[in-house]
Amino acid sequence: IVFSSFYQAKEKFKKELKIEGFLYSDLSVLASDIPYFPPEEEEENLEDGIHLVVCVHGLDGNSADLRLVKTFIELGLPGGKLDFLMSERNQTDTFADFDSMTDRLLDEIIQHIQLYNLSISRISFIGHSLGNVIIRSVLTRPRFRYYLNKLHTFLSLSGPHLGTLYNNSTLVSTGLWLMQKLKKSGSLLQLTFRDNADLRKCFLYQLSQKTGLQYFKNVVLVASPQDRYVPFHSARIEMCKTALKDRHTGPIYAEMINNLLQPLVDAKDCTLIRHNVFHALPNTANTLIGRAAHIAVLDSELFLEKFFLVAGLNYFK
Repeated sequence: IVFSSFYQAKEKFKKELKIEGFLYSDLSVLASDIPYFPPEEEEENLEDGIHLVVCVHGLDGNSADLRLVKTFIELGLPGGKLDFLMSERNQTDTFADFDSMTDRLLDEIIQHIQLYNLSISRISFIGHSLGNVIIRSVLTRPRFRYYLNKLHTFLSLSGPHLGTLYNNSTLVSTGLWLMQKLKKSGSLLQLTFRDNADLRKCFLYQLSQKTGLQYFKNVVLVASPQDRYVPFHSARIEMCKTALKDRHTGPIYAEMINNLLQPLVDAKDCTLIRHNVFHALPNTANTLIGRAAHIAVLDSELFLEKFFLVAGLNYFK
C-alpha cells in the first residue's frame, strides 16, 4: 500500500512538472552503490586498522584552526577509516620552546591512541605554520620510533622549515622581534636562529640533521609568495637569492637545506611535492602585511575545496 501510494504520487508529480525525463528513483541500476554516509564498519574490516590524521596548529592558534581542512577531507573520502586528532595540548602556550611543545604533542598522540585503543594502519600529519616544526621534532623522538613505519602523508601548510631568516618584510621581522621580547618566546627565538651564537648549534639546524621526513610516502609543501609571515623559500625548503649572496650565513643555510632534502631524494618510497598558491585577496591591511595569505590556507573555502579536489585528497587515500 505504501509503495503504491508513493508510485501514484510520483507519477502525479511528473505530470505536474511537464518535463520529459526520469527521476532518480526510476533507475534500476545506480552509478555507484557506495553510500555517501557509509554504515558502521563491519568487525572484520576493523582489523585493517585506521588512518590517524594529526592536525597541529601554529603560533597563537588553537585546535579549531584546521577544522575546515578536516571537513573537506572527510567529505571527499567518505568511509576512509580516518580518525582525526585535532591537537590542543599546545594551544595555551605556543610561545614556549620547541622541545617543550614537542613533548606535549608526543604525549597527546600516544595518549589518544591508548585511550581509544586504536589499531593504527597509517599516520598522517597536517601542520600549519609553526606547527610543522613541532611535527618534525616529534618524528625524532625515541618514543615515536614505533610509528615511523606507519607514516603516510605530511601536509605542510606555510611551514617555516628554514626559520624566518631572509624574510623580505621588515615590518613582519620587526613585529616578530617585538613579540619575542614581550612574550619571552623560546619558539620565536629559535625560528630566528638567535637561540645560539653558533648557527650550527641552533635548534632548527640541529633538527635538520635528524631523520624523519623520509619515512613519509608523501611530503607535501604548500607555500604562497603572498605570505609575508613565513618566507616563501622557507615553506618550500629551497635557497633564496639573499642567502646565495650571504657569505657568512648562506653556506650554513645551504647545508640545512641539503640536510632536509637529501634523505628525501635518497628514499625510494618517498615523494616530495611542492604546491605554490596564489590567493584572490582583498586590498586590506592584512593582505599588505602578508597575514591574509598566511591564514587563507586555513579559512579560504575556495582554496581548500579546489586544493583537495584537484590534488590533496590523493595524499590521504
